[in-house]
Amino acid sequence: MKKTIYRIETDTMGKVKVPKDSYYGAQTQRAVENFPISNLRFPESFIKALGIIKYAAAKANGELKLVDAKISKAIEKAAREVINGRFGSQFVVDIFQTGSGTSTNMNANEIISNRAIEILRGKIGDKTVHPNDHVNKCQSSNDVIPSAIHIAAVVECKKSLIPALKALAHAFNRKVKEFHSILKIGRTHLQDATPIRLGQEFSGYSRQIELAIERLKSVLPRVSELALGGSAVGTGINVSKGFAKRCIQIINKETGHNFKEAKNHFEAQGSRDSLVELSGVLKTIAVGLIKIANDIRWLGSGPRCGLGELVLPHTQPGSSIMPGKVNPVIAESLIQACAQIIGNDATITYSGQGGNFELNVMMPVMAYNLLQSIQILTNSTINFRKRLIEGLKANEGNCKNSIEKSLALVTSLVPEIGYEKAAILAKKAYREEKTIREVVLSEKILPDKKLAKLLDPEKMV
Repeated sequence: MKKTIYRIETDTMGKVKVPKDSYYGAQTQRAVENFPISNLRFPESFIKALGIIKYAAAKANGELKLVDAKISKAIEKAAREVINGRFGSQFVVDIFQTGSGTSTNMNANEIISNRAIEILRGKIGDKTVHPNDHVNKCQSSNDVIPSAIHIAAVVECKKSLIPALKALAHAFNRKVKEFHSILKIGRTHLQDATPIRLGQEFSGYSRQIELAIERLKSVLPRVSELALGGSAVGTGINVSKGFAKRCIQIINKETGHNFKEAKNHFEAQGSRDSLVELSGVLKTIAVGLIKIANDIRWLGSGPRCGLGELVLPHTQPGSSIMPGKVNPVIAESLIQACAQIIGNDATITYSGQGGNFELNVMMPVMAYNLLQSIQILTNSTINFRKRLIEGLKANEGNCKNSIEKSLALVTSLVPEIGYEKAAILAKKAYREEKTIREVVLSEKILPDKKLAKLLDPEKMV
């Protein structure tokens, strides 16, 4: 095994042994030793957002002449490398750490300061570019970490999740048109009901996704408020005038989104209500997708002894013992992902209660769960569309055959013969294992022509 070689760094608590090849320093190493909990780390989207903040802060500090131009440029360059993913392996602090995320903020500050020192041809660890005095200038972990969560969440929702949902809605709309002419039996309480077009059934799914997009878009303006400029407790201590405004302008240019400084910094740091709200929307979308996925796998049940109204694409063998069996695995995958999102929402909801006075101290676990929810909702939605919905076919024969057998067809006779008489006919048909048409014809209740018109499923949909 390769022996680890260390260098000695110091912080305000004394000397620390740090792996020689690492870009992080003493405070990060202390956090690594203090939190040997889970091996869970912040996702790439969060690290990129953190890099964007550090880049924007360095640029703003340089333009406002708060940091020497040479140093600010080196910090900008180092932060750009963080944004591009160069130092992903150097972000080593566990998710279950200090509730403010200070350890991860310092992890970023130390990586960027040491890389900036290297750019300026200094010696890593000499602090000629200081992680606090230079990289963290005009910032606090208490406004940086919430801002990074908000930036990552908004960017990922707009870049990935909303397009994935739009594509799914379009796929459903295509099925609405494709299935328009196909009549089938409707079902309520899992029991036979009156006829419906298969296309109408799918129009409900399409509208669910359209509303999901509307809900998501409606919450993002509130998530787009950033805590930057609030500093330690929201008062802006040690933050120079104009810094937050300039920093957020740079962030907007970098991301292409419209982030704004929080209207009230005490709300922006003391609570995480907008993240709880966003998670609630993600949970709502997940619940809707579970309904859709369950419907489709039930409608595709069979192929011989189930409902069999839909033919699902065959994606893989379904059984290790039953040859030829094919299961609705894509729908099952989506349902499991949605279950995870519902669980994540419970964690985020509980974490939202961790806003004690001027700071929420549950931010790392909120970040991890929220960004995971966005990622798996995006990926499972794309997979569901590509591997199931786009290749979905209707079994027209099974759809048509179920209609004539339904006792619910008697509903269309109610205006002519009344509810109670119709109920008697339905029960008789059930007992004698006949169709509604057969019973009415045998008892000569209505003229044949009128009955044919009343029992025409096209007139019922």
